[in-house]
Amino acid sequence: MSVQHDDSGHRRVEVEVEVPGTPEEVWKAIATGPGVSSWFVPSTVEERVGGEMKCSFGPGMDSISKVTAWDAPRRLEAESHDLGPEAPPVGTEWIVEAKDGDTCIVRVVHSLFTSKDDWDKELEAWESGWPDFFRILRLYLVHFPGQFGTQVQLSAMSAQSAPEAWNVLRAALGVGDVIEGDELCVEVEGLPAVRGQVERVGRPGEAPHEQELLLRTSEPVPGLTHWFTLGLGEQTVVSVRFYLFGDEAEATAQTMESTWTPWFAEQFPPPA
Repeated sequence: MSVQHDDSGHRRVEVEVEVPGTPEEVWKAIATGPGVSSWFVPSTVEERVGGEMKCSFGPGMDSISKVTAWDAPRRLEAESHDLGPEAPPVGTEWIVEAKDGDTCIVRVVHSLFTSKDDWDKELEAWESGWPDFFRILRLYLVHFPGQFGTQVQLSAMSAQSAPEAWNVLRAALGVGDVIEGDELCVEVEGLPAVRGQVERVGRPGEAPHEQELLLRTSEPVPGLTHWFTLGLGEQTVVSVRFYLFGDEAEATAQTMESTWTPWFAEQFPPPA
């Protein structure tokens, strides 16, 4: 992975994925607040030029951008200042291209108009992060097409390294060695059981989440659950995201948040 740049001064990274669905179905998943929240992070979208897009990665970690182009269901552009006031604005372009067989290519491009390489690491981090979310997007469009889900996003900080925190998390969950396709039931005293099929296990050397576990769940409700740890400097984020679907999703989300939040705080006390 690397940052591309041209003679005009643009620096950019580009990631794409093939997903099932018509352009209209895929557009609802990537360009509406309920759709984006069903596979990415809690988000709101004002569906027009000049509208605001807000994606929340956790408390105090909102990405806010302004829609600069809107051509449903094919393309949208937005501009943000996520890299800070001293950095050039970030342009993000989403493109949906129809293919034969009711599938589409979804492409996201992040670009900066600068000749400096000061922010290349941030661009590369965004580039390496999208494949994880695109796996969830594909599963969402395969198993829950046309549905909007309810998301619960929980996290804690640890002074341990990402692999060390992952081992603590796995032990606390009672998860041993698993492979993709396994049926797994996570039963922790005092918490709702989470049962489902393993869709993804992180592999050593893979960025950014070599410590991750992605389930397609049948309990407590149909959905997707993503556990992972991610190193940030001298600390590590330990996180779980529940994407819940069906008539019981909202009630289940309240239960999951009220029970898992104190459990996370107990397992991973805030670092000094």
